[in-house]
Amino acid sequence: MIAGLSPMREPRFQWGQKVRACVDLVNDGSHPGHDDDALLVAAGTAGEVVNSGVHTDSNTPVYLVEFGPLLLVGCVEDELEAV
Repeated sequence: MIAGLSPMREPRFQWGQKVRACVDLVNDGSHPGHDDDALLVAAGTAGEVVNSGVHTDSNTPVYLVEFGPLLLVGCVEDELEAV
């Protein structure tokens, strides 16, 4: 462990797990093909976790979720729920 960092807690969701957006997910500027603040995924839309990692500043899990064949969105745990 790196000095000053607490250990990462276990992620709530695993690769391949089906999840649902529990809030509307809007573009934070990371999707150049969409306007800033455009709706990317409506609350209630199902997807699948295809990767996970750690937000380095907050040391919390982040998830790459596929919400259709051409839409990958980075999400934090508060934005998702298990299906």
